Order: sequence, then structure tokens, then C-alpha cells
Amino acid sequence: MALEHAILVSLLEKPGSGYELARRFERSIGYFWTASHQQIYRVLKRMESDGWVDVRDVPQQGRPDKKEYSVAALGRDALAGWLHEPIQPESVRHDLAVKIRGAAFDDPAALIREVERHRQAHTERLAHYLAGQARDFPESRSPGIDAGTGPGSDPHPVALPSPPDAGRELQHVVLRGGIAYERMMLDWLDDVLATLRRLGSAR
Repeated sequence: MALEHAILVSLLEKPGSGYELARRFERSIGYFWTASHQQIYRVLKRMESDGWVDVRDVPQQGRPDKKEYSVAALGRDALAGWLHEPIQPESVRHDLAVKIRGAAFDDPAALIREVERHRQAHTERLAHYLAGQARDFPESRSPGIDAGTGPGSDPHPVALPSPPDAGRELQHVVLRGGIAYERMMLDWLDDVLATLRRLGSAR
């Protein structure tokens, strides 16, 4: 996937300025694709030259006009073509996994601090994803929690909101994938830490 495709998806979800796009990459698109402000502005300029996006000046009260980008017909065609192309499943290059195997030829306990550092990073990312889910999908409910009809349940439960549209459903399923991945990584890193500590104490 190229950055152009991520930008096209974001602009189809909602037109916006370069600054607004950069903010989206920090908040939600960054779940699956990262880009700097400079990269986004550079690619937007090229997409405008190629006719993939349209731009219009939007007046702002007390501030200079902002440039708002939206997807042009050529951009829609380009995205549609890419959506129908097969892509190869991603292969994982995991430096930490190689280090863990290599620890067999050194002191396994010496790797504990590095693994703890990775665990902290994944903990923070999971918290970021969960906060994004609470912010952007407040209608989501925890699995296994139901209104129920037993003692203490509300005899007049609040009606659940209507199902989200396709765009929101697909945004949410991508976010849930990120949440599931971070939880899987934390489970694995806990297993790694327990193994390293056990091997270290046996030396």
C-alpha cells in the first residue's frame, strides 16, 4: 500500500485540510499506517497535480482560508483499482524474537530489561487504542455484558443505537484488530519474561 491510498481512504471518509489529515494519521489512521506531516503534504501536492484530489479554499473566521481536499474521480478510480488488486500476506520480521533465541548463547536474564521495555510500549499502545475506541465508538459494548432480565435489571432498558454504517463498521473492525494484536503481544511478552526469569534463576 502506498501513502496515496491511505490518504484517499481518509478523504473519502471526510474531506479535510492537510493539517486535519495529519491529525487523523496521529489518531486513527495511524492504527495501520504512519506518516509525517511533511510526507502527507508532499504526497497531497503530487496527488493534486495528478488530478486525484480536488482542492478548494474554505474561509475561516479571523484566520487565513484553509485548503480543503476531497477525492476527485481519478482518485476514486485509482483507489478502486488498488482495492481489487491482490496483496501478499505480510511476513513478520521480528528483531526481538531473534534476540530471544540468541539469548540461549548468553545470559537469558540479561534480556529481561529489553523485553520489559517492549512490554511497556505495547501497554501504552493498547491504552491508546482503547481510548480511541471509547472516543470514536462509544456505542460499542463489552463482550458478554447484556441488559438481562434478572433481579436488579432495568425493566425499561435504553434502546441500543442503530447499527453503524459500513464506513464506521470497517473503521471499528480495523481498530479491533489493533487491540487484539496488542493484547496478543502482551500475553506473549509475559510468557517470554516468565521464561527468561526461570532460565536466569537456573544458571
